[in-house]
Amino acid sequence: MKYYDTEKVCIKKIGIDIDDDGIIRGVEFCGGCYGDNKSLDPLIIGFHKDDVVRSLKGVDCQGRGTSCPDQLARILEKL
Repeated sequence: MKYYDTEKVCIKKIGIDIDDDGIIRGVEFCGGCYGDNKSLDPLIIGFHKDDVVRSLKGVDCQGRGTSCPDQLARILEKL
């Protein structure tokens, strides 16, 4: 699992395990709220990274211009 820094959100790092076909095999959120940490995992494991990016990119949290799901999408987009 490789870890990536985030910006402007409660989760400080996101760990992602992704296979050569772009399928997400594991994710770990370091910090942040319990709800994000427990609810996002089962929703994205086994899905292709591009599908997750389409679903989560642009989600805003309290006017920050980003959110924990958006940060995940931005990281996946670069992989």
